[in-house]
Amino acid sequence: MKPLKTPYWLLEEALLEKNLKLLAYIKEQTHVKILLALKGYALWKSFDMVSQYLDGCCASGLHEAKLSHEKFGKELHTYSPAFKKEEIEEIAKLSNHLVFNSPNQLKRFAQQAKAHNPKLSIGLRVNPEYSQSPIELYNPCGLYSRLGTTLANFDKTIITELDGLHFHALCEQDASALENVLEAFEAKFGYLLPKMKWVNFGGGHHITRTDYDVLKLIEILKTFKTKYPHLEVYLEPGEAIGWESGTLVTTVLDIVHNQIDIAILDTSAEAHMPDTIIMPYRAEVRDADKAGERAFTYRLAGNSCLAGDVMGDYSFDTPLAIGDTIIFEDQIHYTMVKATTFNGVPLPSIAILRQDGTIEVVREFGYEDFRDRLS
Repeated sequence: MKPLKTPYWLLEEALLEKNLKLLAYIKEQTHVKILLALKGYALWKSFDMVSQYLDGCCASGLHEAKLSHEKFGKELHTYSPAFKKEEIEEIAKLSNHLVFNSPNQLKRFAQQAKAHNPKLSIGLRVNPEYSQSPIELYNPCGLYSRLGTTLANFDKTIITELDGLHFHALCEQDASALENVLEAFEAKFGYLLPKMKWVNFGGGHHITRTDYDVLKLIEILKTFKTKYPHLEVYLEPGEAIGWESGTLVTTVLDIVHNQIDIAILDTSAEAHMPDTIIMPYRAEVRDADKAGERAFTYRLAGNSCLAGDVMGDYSFDTPLAIGDTIIFEDQIHYTMVKATTFNGVPLPSIAILRQDGTIEVVREFGYEDFRDRLS
Protein backbone atom coordinates (compact mmCIF):
# COMPACT_ATOMS: atom_id res chain seq x y z
CA MET A 1 0.00 0.00 0.00
CA LYS A 2 1.33 3.44 -0.91
CA PRO A 3 2.06 5.76 2.03
CA LEU A 4 -0.83 7.98 3.11
CA LYS A 5 -0.45 11.67 2.36
CA THR A 6 -0.31 13.76 5.51
CA PRO A 7 -1.99 15.24 7.32
CA TYR A 8 -4.53 12.58 8.20
CA TRP A 9 -6.55 11.42 11.15
CA LEU A 10 -6.17 7.72 11.83
CA LEU A 11 -8.91 6.03 13.83
CA GLU A 12 -7.86 2.65 15.23
CA GLU A 13 -10.88 0.39 15.17
CA ALA A 14 -9.57 -1.91 17.92
CA LEU A 15 -9.11 1.02 20.33
CA LEU A 16 -12.58 2.34 19.56
CA GLU A 17 -14.11 -1.07 20.25
CA LYS A 18 -12.20 -1.32 23.53
CA ASN A 19 -13.94 1.87 24.68
CA LEU A 20 -17.30 0.63 23.48
CA LYS A 21 -16.95 -2.69 25.29
CA LEU A 22 -16.32 -0.89 28.57
CA LEU A 23 -19.44 1.22 28.04
CA ALA A 24 -21.39 -1.94 27.21
CA TYR A 25 -20.18 -3.50 30.47
CA ILE A 26 -21.50 -0.51 32.43
CA LYS A 27 -24.84 -0.81 30.65
CA GLU A 28 -24.99 -4.50 31.49
CA GLN A 29 -24.22 -3.90 35.17
CA THR A 30 -26.58 -0.97 35.71
CA HIS A 31 -29.31 -1.21 33.05
CA VAL A 32 -28.82 2.43 32.09
CA LYS A 33 -28.75 3.56 28.48
CA ILE A 34 -25.71 5.24 26.93
CA LEU A 35 -25.92 7.60 23.96
CA LEU A 36 -23.26 8.92 21.62
CA ALA A 37 -22.89 12.70 21.90
CA LEU A 38 -22.38 13.73 18.29
CA LYS A 39 -20.87 17.06 19.31
CA GLY A 40 -17.80 15.13 20.48
CA TYR A 41 -17.59 12.30 17.97
CA ALA A 42 -19.37 12.11 14.61
CA LEU A 43 -17.19 9.89 12.42
CA TRP A 44 -20.17 8.14 10.88
CA LYS A 45 -18.08 5.66 8.89
CA SER A 46 -17.57 3.94 12.26
CA PHE A 47 -21.24 3.95 13.28
CA ASP A 48 -21.80 0.35 12.18
CA MET A 49 -19.57 -0.64 15.09
CA VAL A 50 -20.67 2.05 17.56
CA SER A 51 -24.37 1.27 17.10
CA GLN A 52 -23.76 -2.34 18.14
CA TYR A 53 -22.84 -1.16 21.65
CA LEU A 54 -24.71 2.11 22.29
CA ASP A 55 -28.42 2.88 22.43
CA GLY A 56 -28.52 5.90 20.16
CA CYS A 57 -27.31 9.48 19.79
CA CYS A 58 -27.88 12.87 21.32
CA ALA A 59 -28.01 15.75 18.87
CA SER A 60 -27.73 19.49 19.38
CA GLY A 61 -29.83 20.59 16.43
CA LEU A 62 -31.28 19.66 13.07
CA HIS A 63 -28.09 18.68 11.26
CA GLU A 64 -26.89 16.32 13.99
CA ALA A 65 -30.40 14.92 14.28
CA LYS A 66 -30.45 14.15 10.55
CA LEU A 67 -27.01 12.53 10.76
CA SER A 68 -28.16 10.29 13.60
CA HIS A 69 -31.33 9.34 11.75
CA GLU A 70 -29.50 8.59 8.49
CA LYS A 71 -26.35 6.90 9.78
CA PHE A 72 -27.03 5.56 13.31
CA GLY A 73 -30.68 4.61 13.26
CA LYS A 74 -31.45 4.04 16.94
CA GLU A 75 -32.79 6.33 19.70
CA LEU A 76 -32.37 10.03 19.07
CA HIS A 77 -32.44 12.65 21.83
CA THR A 78 -32.27 16.25 20.63
CA TYR A 79 -31.44 19.24 22.83
CA SER A 80 -30.63 22.79 21.80
CA PRO A 81 -30.06 25.98 23.79
CA ALA A 82 -32.76 27.45 21.53
CA PHE A 83 -34.79 25.81 18.75
CA LYS A 84 -35.85 27.68 15.63
CA LYS A 85 -39.52 27.71 14.63
CA GLU A 86 -38.81 26.64 11.05
CA GLU A 87 -36.86 23.56 12.19
CA ILE A 88 -38.97 22.22 15.03
CA GLU A 89 -41.26 20.10 12.81
CA GLU A 90 -38.43 18.15 11.19
CA ILE A 91 -36.54 17.77 14.48
CA ALA A 92 -39.68 16.49 16.21
CA LYS A 93 -40.34 13.92 13.50
CA LEU A 94 -36.77 12.58 13.75
CA SER A 95 -36.44 12.54 17.56
CA ASN A 96 -37.53 10.23 20.38
CA HIS A 97 -36.77 12.75 23.13
CA LEU A 98 -36.90 16.51 22.67
CA VAL A 99 -35.24 18.47 25.47
CA PHE A 100 -35.86 22.17 25.89
CA ASN A 101 -33.47 24.59 27.55
CA SER A 102 -36.06 26.86 29.15
CA PRO A 103 -39.72 26.82 30.17
CA ASN A 104 -40.28 29.56 27.60
CA GLN A 105 -39.06 27.36 24.73
CA LEU A 106 -41.03 24.41 26.04
CA LYS A 107 -44.28 26.40 26.22
CA ARG A 108 -43.63 27.78 22.74
CA PHE A 109 -42.81 24.54 20.94
CA ALA A 110 -43.77 21.41 22.92
CA GLN A 111 -47.37 21.12 21.72
CA GLN A 112 -46.36 21.90 18.14
CA ALA A 113 -43.66 19.22 18.31
CA LYS A 114 -46.06 16.65 19.79
CA ALA A 115 -48.54 17.38 17.02
CA HIS A 116 -45.91 16.30 14.49
CA ASN A 117 -44.81 13.30 16.59
CA PRO A 118 -47.34 12.14 19.21
CA LYS A 119 -44.84 9.60 20.60
CA LEU A 120 -42.28 12.33 21.35
CA SER A 121 -41.05 12.45 24.95
CA ILE A 122 -40.61 16.00 26.26
CA GLY A 123 -37.82 17.01 28.62
CA LEU A 124 -36.29 20.09 30.21
CA ARG A 125 -32.63 20.75 30.84
CA VAL A 126 -32.07 21.98 34.38
CA ASN A 127 -29.05 23.65 35.94
CA PRO A 128 -28.15 22.23 39.38
CA GLU A 129 -25.88 25.27 39.87
CA TYR A 130 -23.03 23.06 40.98
CA SER A 131 -20.04 21.86 39.00
CA GLN A 132 -16.41 20.91 39.54
CA SER A 133 -15.49 21.68 35.93
CA PRO A 134 -11.75 22.39 35.84
CA ILE A 135 -12.04 25.14 33.19
CA GLU A 136 -14.65 27.88 33.40
CA LEU A 137 -14.96 28.17 29.61
CA TYR A 138 -16.30 24.60 29.57
CA ASN A 139 -18.37 24.84 32.74
CA PRO A 140 -22.05 24.32 31.84
CA CYS A 141 -23.11 25.41 35.32
CA GLY A 142 -20.80 28.38 35.63
CA LEU A 143 -21.71 31.96 36.49
CA TYR A 144 -24.32 33.39 34.10
CA SER A 145 -24.58 30.09 32.21
CA ARG A 146 -27.27 30.05 29.51
CA LEU A 147 -27.47 26.26 29.64
CA GLY A 148 -30.38 24.82 31.58
CA THR A 149 -33.04 26.24 33.86
CA THR A 150 -32.16 27.12 37.44
CA LEU A 151 -34.52 26.32 40.28
CA ALA A 152 -35.39 30.01 40.63
CA ASN A 153 -36.47 30.12 36.99
CA PHE A 154 -38.36 26.83 36.93
CA ASP A 155 -42.01 27.23 35.93
CA LYS A 156 -44.23 24.76 37.78
CA THR A 157 -46.99 25.14 35.21
CA ILE A 158 -45.00 22.98 32.76
CA ILE A 159 -44.72 19.93 35.07
CA THR A 160 -47.65 18.16 33.45
CA GLU A 161 -45.95 18.45 30.06
CA LEU A 162 -42.64 16.99 31.24
CA ASP A 163 -41.58 13.37 30.81
CA GLY A 164 -37.98 13.83 31.93
CA LEU A 165 -35.17 16.03 33.19
CA HIS A 166 -31.70 16.50 31.74
CA PHE A 167 -28.63 17.98 33.40
CA HIS A 168 -25.05 18.35 32.24
CA ALA A 169 -22.42 19.60 34.68
CA LEU A 170 -19.20 17.69 33.96
CA CYS A 171 -16.16 18.18 31.74
CA GLU A 172 -13.83 15.18 31.37
CA GLN A 173 -14.38 14.25 35.03
CA ASP A 174 -14.50 11.21 37.29
CA ALA A 175 -17.42 9.49 39.02
CA SER A 176 -16.82 11.39 42.26
CA ALA A 177 -17.67 14.65 40.46
CA LEU A 178 -20.88 13.07 39.19
CA GLU A 179 -21.72 11.97 42.73
CA ASN A 180 -21.48 15.55 43.98
CA VAL A 181 -23.43 16.97 41.05
CA LEU A 182 -26.14 14.36 41.54
CA GLU A 183 -26.49 15.42 45.18
CA ALA A 184 -27.03 19.04 44.11
CA PHE A 185 -29.45 17.96 41.36
CA GLU A 186 -31.57 15.92 43.77
CA ALA A 187 -31.54 18.68 46.38
CA LYS A 188 -33.03 21.15 43.89
CA PHE A 189 -35.10 19.03 41.53
CA GLY A 190 -35.56 15.70 43.31
CA TYR A 191 -39.17 16.55 44.17
CA LEU A 192 -39.99 16.27 40.46
CA LEU A 193 -38.48 12.82 39.91
CA PRO A 194 -41.50 10.77 41.09
CA LYS A 195 -43.47 12.45 38.30
CA MET A 196 -40.84 11.80 35.59
CA LYS A 197 -40.26 8.84 33.26
CA TRP A 198 -36.55 9.42 32.68
CA VAL A 199 -33.52 11.44 33.68
CA ASN A 200 -30.47 12.18 31.57
CA PHE A 201 -27.14 12.64 33.40
CA GLY A 202 -25.61 14.41 30.39
CA GLY A 203 -22.00 14.17 29.31
CA GLY A 204 -18.50 14.91 30.56
CA HIS A 205 -18.13 11.40 32.03
CA HIS A 206 -14.52 10.44 31.32
CA ILE A 207 -15.38 6.76 31.59
CA THR A 208 -12.73 5.30 29.27
CA ARG A 209 -9.81 7.17 30.81
CA THR A 210 -7.39 4.69 32.40
CA ASP A 211 -7.78 5.99 35.97
CA TYR A 212 -11.56 6.50 35.86
CA ASP A 213 -13.33 4.80 38.76
CA VAL A 214 -15.72 2.59 36.80
CA LEU A 215 -16.81 0.63 39.88
CA LYS A 216 -17.79 3.85 41.64
CA LEU A 217 -19.84 4.92 38.62
CA ILE A 218 -21.62 1.57 38.63
CA GLU A 219 -22.35 1.96 42.35
CA ILE A 220 -23.73 5.49 41.85
CA LEU A 221 -25.97 4.38 38.99
CA LYS A 222 -27.26 1.32 40.84
CA THR A 223 -28.02 3.39 43.95
CA PHE A 224 -29.92 5.96 41.91
CA LYS A 225 -31.87 3.26 40.05
CA THR A 226 -32.78 1.60 43.35
CA LYS A 227 -34.02 4.91 44.72
CA TYR A 228 -36.03 5.70 41.57
CA PRO A 229 -36.84 2.30 40.00
CA HIS A 230 -39.42 3.79 37.64
CA LEU A 231 -36.88 6.06 35.91
CA GLU A 232 -34.97 5.27 32.73
CA VAL A 233 -31.45 6.67 33.18
CA TYR A 234 -29.31 7.96 30.32
CA LEU A 235 -25.67 8.99 29.99
CA GLU A 236 -24.41 10.76 26.90
CA PRO A 237 -20.60 10.94 26.93
CA GLY A 238 -18.77 12.49 24.01
CA GLU A 239 -15.07 12.15 24.72
CA ALA A 240 -15.41 8.69 26.27
CA ILE A 241 -16.31 7.10 22.94
CA GLY A 242 -13.35 8.42 20.92
CA TRP A 243 -10.90 8.75 23.83
CA GLU A 244 -7.37 7.66 22.85
CA SER A 245 -8.71 5.88 19.77
CA GLY A 246 -6.59 7.57 17.14
CA THR A 247 -4.06 10.14 16.04
CA LEU A 248 -3.35 13.08 13.76
CA VAL A 249 -0.35 12.27 11.56
CA THR A 250 1.62 15.21 10.16
CA THR A 251 4.89 16.05 8.40
CA VAL A 252 7.62 18.64 9.09
CA LEU A 253 7.68 21.07 6.16
CA ASP A 254 10.40 23.42 7.35
CA ILE A 255 12.53 24.30 10.36
CA VAL A 256 13.29 27.93 11.17
CA HIS A 257 15.24 29.50 13.98
CA ASN A 258 14.32 32.61 15.95
CA GLN A 259 16.07 32.18 19.30
CA ILE A 260 14.45 28.73 19.37
CA ASP A 261 14.05 26.03 16.73
CA ILE A 262 10.58 26.01 15.19
CA ALA A 263 9.24 23.12 13.13
CA ILE A 264 6.44 24.12 10.75
CA LEU A 265 4.03 21.25 10.08
CA ASP A 266 1.50 20.54 7.33
CA THR A 267 -1.34 20.92 9.80
CA SER A 268 -2.72 23.75 11.94
CA ALA A 269 -3.58 24.05 15.61
CA GLU A 270 -6.09 26.77 14.78
CA ALA A 271 -7.81 24.80 12.00
CA HIS A 272 -7.36 21.16 12.99
CA MET A 273 -6.70 21.13 16.76
CA PRO A 274 -8.62 24.18 18.02
CA ASP A 275 -8.95 23.00 21.62
CA THR A 276 -5.18 23.31 22.02
CA ILE A 277 -5.74 27.05 21.66
CA ILE A 278 -9.29 27.49 23.01
CA MET A 279 -9.31 25.20 26.03
CA PRO A 280 -6.26 25.24 26.19
CA TYR A 281 -4.61 21.86 26.58
CA ARG A 282 -1.33 20.33 25.49
CA ALA A 283 -1.58 17.55 22.93
CA GLU A 284 0.77 14.63 23.47
CA VAL A 285 3.27 13.90 20.70
CA ARG A 286 4.53 10.38 20.14
CA ASP A 287 8.18 9.84 21.16
CA ALA A 288 8.45 13.36 22.59
CA ASP A 289 8.38 15.04 26.01
CA LYS A 290 8.12 18.55 27.40
CA ALA A 291 10.71 21.13 26.41
CA GLY A 292 14.15 20.40 27.82
CA GLU A 293 13.43 16.85 28.97
CA ARG A 294 15.15 15.33 25.93
CA ALA A 295 18.19 16.48 23.98
CA PHE A 296 16.54 18.53 21.21
CA THR A 297 13.68 20.98 21.78
CA TYR A 298 11.42 22.42 19.06
CA ARG A 299 8.35 24.56 18.96
CA LEU A 300 5.78 22.77 16.81
CA ALA A 301 3.76 25.23 14.77
CA GLY A 302 1.02 25.22 12.16
CA ASN A 303 1.05 26.18 8.52
CA SER A 304 -1.42 29.05 8.68
CA CYS A 305 -0.63 32.77 8.83
CA LEU A 306 -2.02 33.13 12.36
CA ALA A 307 0.81 34.16 14.68
CA GLY A 308 -0.57 32.03 17.51
CA ASP A 309 -0.91 28.85 15.43
CA VAL A 310 1.33 26.88 17.77
CA MET A 311 0.92 23.43 19.31
CA GLY A 312 3.64 23.89 21.94
CA ASP A 313 7.27 23.14 22.76
CA TYR A 314 8.42 19.51 22.66
CA SER A 315 11.73 17.74 23.02
CA PHE A 316 13.06 14.76 21.05
CA ASP A 317 15.98 12.34 21.32
CA THR A 318 17.28 13.23 17.86
CA PRO A 319 17.12 16.40 15.75
CA LEU A 320 14.07 16.88 13.58
CA ALA A 321 14.48 17.10 9.82
CA ILE A 322 12.28 18.24 6.98
CA GLY A 323 10.07 15.32 5.99
CA ASP A 324 9.92 13.77 9.47
CA THR A 325 6.58 12.47 10.72
CA ILE A 326 5.04 14.02 13.81
CA ILE A 327 2.16 12.10 15.40
CA PHE A 328 -0.26 13.84 17.76
CA GLU A 329 -1.95 11.39 20.10
CA ASP A 330 -5.65 11.26 20.98
CA GLN A 331 -6.95 13.48 18.17
CA ILE A 332 -10.26 11.82 17.32
CA HIS A 333 -12.75 13.30 19.81
CA TYR A 334 -13.56 17.03 19.86
CA THR A 335 -11.06 17.68 17.07
CA MET A 336 -12.49 16.34 13.82
CA VAL A 337 -15.91 17.81 14.66
CA LYS A 338 -14.37 21.28 15.12
CA ALA A 339 -11.92 21.33 12.22
CA THR A 340 -12.11 24.16 9.68
CA THR A 341 -10.46 25.24 6.42
CA PHE A 342 -9.21 28.48 7.96
CA ASN A 343 -6.66 30.26 5.77
CA GLY A 344 -7.18 27.64 3.06
CA VAL A 345 -5.24 25.03 5.01
CA PRO A 346 -6.56 21.69 3.67
CA LEU A 347 -8.45 19.46 6.06
CA PRO A 348 -6.68 16.24 7.05
CA SER A 349 -7.86 13.08 5.34
CA ILE A 350 -9.74 10.53 7.44
CA ALA A 351 -8.43 6.97 7.60
CA ILE A 352 -9.44 3.93 9.64
CA LEU A 353 -7.06 1.20 10.75
CA ARG A 354 -9.30 -1.85 10.56
CA GLN A 355 -8.92 -4.76 12.94
CA ASP A 356 -7.53 -6.94 10.15
CA GLY A 357 -4.56 -4.56 9.84
CA THR A 358 -5.65 -2.79 6.67
CA ILE A 359 -6.00 0.98 6.46
CA GLU A 360 -8.96 2.45 4.62
CA VAL A 361 -8.97 6.11 3.60
CA VAL A 362 -12.64 6.98 4.02
CA ARG A 363 -12.49 10.66 3.12
CA GLU A 364 -10.08 13.03 1.39
CA PHE A 365 -10.62 16.77 1.19
CA GLY A 366 -9.62 19.17 -1.56
CA TYR A 367 -9.99 22.70 -2.86
CA GLU A 368 -13.72 22.26 -3.44
CA ASP A 369 -14.33 21.66 0.27
CA PHE A 370 -12.70 25.00 1.01
CA ARG A 371 -14.41 26.81 -1.87
CA ASP A 372 -17.90 25.48 -1.30
CA ARG A 373 -18.12 26.51 2.36
CA LEU A 374 -18.50 30.09 1.16
CA SER A 375 -19.72 31.84 -1.97
